[in-house]
Amino acid sequence: MSAPRVAVVGAGYAGLTAAVELARAGCAVTVFEASRTLGGRARVVEKDGYRIDNGQHILIGAYTETLRMLRSLGVPPRQLLSRPFTLHVPGRLDLRAAELPAPFNLALGLLRSRELSWQDRFAAMRLMRHLKRRRYRFERDVPVADLLAETRQTRLLIELVWEPLCVAALNTPIAEASAQVFANVLRDSIGGRSADAEILIPRVDLTELLPFPATHFLSRNGHAVHTATPIKRITRAGEGFLLEGNPFGGEVFDHVVLATAPYHVSALLADFDEAALLRAQIDALPYEPITTVYLEYDDDIRLPEPMVGVADSVVQWLFDRGQLGGMPGMLAAVISARGPHTELSREEIGLRAHQAVERLFPRVTAPRWSTVITEKRATFACRPGLVRPRHVTPIRNLVLAGDYLDSPYPATIETAVRSGLIAARHVLRMSQAAQ
Repeated sequence: MSAPRVAVVGAGYAGLTAAVELARAGCAVTVFEASRTLGGRARVVEKDGYRIDNGQHILIGAYTETLRMLRSLGVPPRQLLSRPFTLHVPGRLDLRAAELPAPFNLALGLLRSRELSWQDRFAAMRLMRHLKRRRYRFERDVPVADLLAETRQTRLLIELVWEPLCVAALNTPIAEASAQVFANVLRDSIGGRSADAEILIPRVDLTELLPFPATHFLSRNGHAVHTATPIKRITRAGEGFLLEGNPFGGEVFDHVVLATAPYHVSALLADFDEAALLRAQIDALPYEPITTVYLEYDDDIRLPEPMVGVADSVVQWLFDRGQLGGMPGMLAAVISARGPHTELSREEIGLRAHQAVERLFPRVTAPRWSTVITEKRATFACRPGLVRPRHVTPIRNLVLAGDYLDSPYPATIETAVRSGLIAARHVLRMSQAAQ
């Protein structure tokens, strides 16, 4: 019997993970990507001669499936800068978790942080004990802000620890963010082994980190990856599928993994009446933006850490690209979720980012070069009770992959990779059942 022919539509982290997993299982895989660049919403962009990511991403040690996939593709560990869990806000906070299992990792870090009062330390441990007693599960999901109020968190902890962590992980303001999903993140990071809480920052661009190695693996093993090939619609062809936009015309696929951004799904599935409710559910997903400002300064501008928090600014984090294997003096300022900045012009956002840098380096001159990149629909809004679509669809032999699908985690690279693995396993089960 010939190998199952599988089309993967979308070459982001979810789609390429699914493609690699299917190829290893003996399927004949063809990947279609509308853009010329691999990576989906975690990709490199070229601007004014610079190669920069469309947004600054970090990984953590608890990203087990992402790290496993990177290892299996031969990605050297040095491509990720590993740091113990650290929250460093210059002049305000220096919190570094100890290399111990929970709860001792956070407890010792809190004790060592000179900026925290005993009230702050007790409050932080009270929150973690509260979650542990409930086994990190809530009978009724509530906003993160309600959880912080219930556990009597101090103003300093909310401002410098819990709110930045929540917004960075869930990309949703704490007044609207899901406490259950935030609890899941805390459980599998600072609530686990010390290695799980480690911060891993890519030293290479996001396209080079996983998409390039995945594509090389597929190509070496006889599978096809077509970039700049937008698929406009998927239709039935007997028991299989035709893809409108496929440069090879009438090629019929046994299975399809639809791994595009969620807002492209409806148009692709317009011919399937049985998917009407699924399309409506996906179309109703709310979104949150992420803005990244890149600023190039003189080579001697160096942050005290590769990643530092920012207080009293629309900017939440600054990353030193020079310490991450990039150009010395290049900084990335990150603004996650909606906020006062949403109404600002690109020029004003760039100015606010420079002002955040200026507070650390009072004599710094204006950046030699800067650019503002905003992904308006970077992730779904991770709110309490949000029902996320499942991977399996009403369309036989067509499955979904993406970080917006049903998962205990928010929209992250790890969620995308896990989604790709789940989609591939569904395809393999359906293929085996048909034999």
